[in-house]
Amino acid sequence: MNSILDVVVRSLCVYLFMVIAIRLFGKNQLSQLNAGDVVLLLLISNAVQNAMVGPDTSLQGGLIAALVLFVANFTLKRLMFSNPKFKSFMEADPVILVKDGVVDENALDKVKINRDELEEAIREHGVDGIENVKLSILEVDGNISVISEDKKNKQTHFSRIKRKNKRKYL
Repeated sequence: MNSILDVVVRSLCVYLFMVIAIRLFGKNQLSQLNAGDVVLLLLISNAVQNAMVGPDTSLQGGLIAALVLFVANFTLKRLMFSNPKFKSFMEADPVILVKDGVVDENALDKVKINRDELEEAIREHGVDGIENVKLSILEVDGNISVISEDKKNKQTHFSRIKRKNKRKYL
């Protein structure tokens, strides 16, 4: 039983460390990994595997470690759902990048997006220029949402495209 408790405590410590490290160093979205992200993910998983299970390399030890990670993640999500302050700590707020055709340069600098990347994202949404953007927001998941207005027909268009290279900020 002591072996099981050891795996539980080790797994919880590694989980908490990883959550804090991801929050401090920026969040990567797993849906769009580049080569550097894949290498980092593989190296981190290899580095923390022994820290979680220690000398217990049995099937039971691995399953207990996985179960602890699932439970810890479920608990974290529940805490974020029920506690707005904790959610705000874990996830950054959306950032307005463009409003009524005017780019917020301070916001771009804060989230480390250059003007070329912003223009590319706007074109991906089918808008032909920044001046036609009613609102553009960097969402908490790293995607850029664009709301444009067709001045000729007086219609508002909203589109949200999953970015190939998602950005996150601290």
